[in-house]
Amino acid sequence: MKTFTSLVCRLGAALACTASLLAPALAQADYPAKSLRVIVPFPPGGASDTLGRMVAQHLSTAWGQSAIVENRPGAGGNIGAEAGAKAPADGYTLTLAAAGFMAVNPSIYPKLNYDSATDFQPVALLVKAPLLLVVNPKVPAQNAREFIELAKRAPGKITIGNGGTGTAQHLGGVNFGLAAGVDVGHIPYKGSAPATTDLLGGVVDAQFDNLVTLVPFVKSGKLRALGVSSLQRVAALPEVPTLAEAGLPGFEDGTWYGIVAPRNTPKPVVDKLNAELLRMLAQPETRDKLVSMGLQPAGNSPAEFGTLIRSEIGKYAAIVKAAHVKAE
Repeated sequence: MKTFTSLVCRLGAALACTASLLAPALAQADYPAKSLRVIVPFPPGGASDTLGRMVAQHLSTAWGQSAIVENRPGAGGNIGAEAGAKAPADGYTLTLAAAGFMAVNPSIYPKLNYDSATDFQPVALLVKAPLLLVVNPKVPAQNAREFIELAKRAPGKITIGNGGTGTAQHLGGVNFGLAAGVDVGHIPYKGSAPATTDLLGGVVDAQFDNLVTLVPFVKSGKLRALGVSSLQRVAALPEVPTLAEAGLPGFEDGTWYGIVAPRNTPKPVVDKLNAELLRMLAQPETRDKLVSMGLQPAGNSPAEFGTLIRSEIGKYAAIVKAAHVKAE
């Protein structure tokens, strides 16, 4: 009897062990079985917010589960990034990754509560984004050449708003100033949207930011576009010259956005997310919308996106050092 009881106990333990091993696999097979959350580390209204909502809407429609955008702005994206990194690694919390807090901030902030190279599982690169230089219409510069001359006549007086110290937009403005040989004041905000609000109100003179944020105001005449940071003109504003055309030969700058998940998110879940995001980017209506906003649809594998992130961390480390940029 004791032998039989012992056998039953061992069998029960084995079944329990097998069940515990199968549970994660079954959960992955059922993914997604509940609502998803997309953390956007910036305020509503900017390029990252627009992209985050596009992703959430697509996943919700494709999978029949609600997907909610959660804006977590502050500290150049660090607050939202930390929240995304520390979320459960089950695929139900995604983060809209931007070049600023993923690649720039490691060289800007002496201490971060996340490691962009190791605390995230890359899922897919969504878009690359050239930057646009715009001014308040009251600024007496009709093109980039006149803006540069204006800045040279008044060193340190012209102000350029950006989405936060150390963001790719901030460093894009720094690169522009270095290339043009001008001294301008860089004014950081908690995201692109509040920077644009102050530009519209004349609090700052200019902004160097994503087209998705600025194009509607350019087309309505509320802001004047002076140049784009890509080597070719963009379809959203074909009449606006590149900064290279405007007197800065070879000048090119920009940022990128993608989706990441917490480290150790199961590979089957990551692969399913990647495949769905690539389907989204392949849709003609999606591509047309992105291009109309001045964004360049991308798409790649998780491994390729990880390689890009690590490469960008090294690239911006050199730029930050050369420009002596520090967190405020």
